[in-house]
Amino acid sequence: MSDIAGWIAPVATMIAAMMTAANLGARVTGWGFVVFTLGSVCWSIVGLSTGQTNLVATNIFLTLVNFVGIWRWLGRQRAYEDGGQSAKSKSRRAAVPSLFTATGIAGMTARDVQGDDVGKAVEALIECETGVVSYVVVATGGLGGIAEELRSVPRDQITFGCDQLDLGLSRRAFDALPPLPAGDWPANVSDQRPQGKSAENIRVAST
Repeated sequence: MSDIAGWIAPVATMIAAMMTAANLGARVTGWGFVVFTLGSVCWSIVGLSTGQTNLVATNIFLTLVNFVGIWRWLGRQRAYEDGGQSAKSKSRRAAVPSLFTATGIAGMTARDVQGDDVGKAVEALIECETGVVSYVVVATGGLGGIAEELRSVPRDQITFGCDQLDLGLSRRAFDALPPLPAGDWPANVSDQRPQGKSAENIRVAST
């Protein structure tokens, strides 16, 4: 029994770590905590069979933490996602404006005026007083977030679709927007206009 647990424990822990780190939604993250629980139980068995009291105590605590993660992601957060998805689906079939969740903006594909993918939205900045989107930050390049570049696209250059963002910019005009410094985004998108170019010049470049 302990030999089998000794093999399952590290494999389950590694798989669970990848599932939770990938951030692929509430269900995947929640099941990642289920796999984490399997791993912590197996580590506890290994600890009991080898007399490692510290290993047992640590993994009993981690098992409790994993139960919290299961409740958080497979319970509450999954219900939030399902509720948002339900409203989104119903709005497409009803005689009302189509809806999408604000959290759904992150991860949306951004496309240029030719319909080609230029990157993915990572965040939308919203004005407190009006609730209007000021600009959207779009990530391009990199692998798994490594060496990617972030650019801010003003609201007047974005058409929100239910599944993607259509930019009123050509790829060349988008690339002309200066990359955002890491951890230092502008208060106003006009701060990030290319030097020597006005908003009107960007519009011309996009056509």
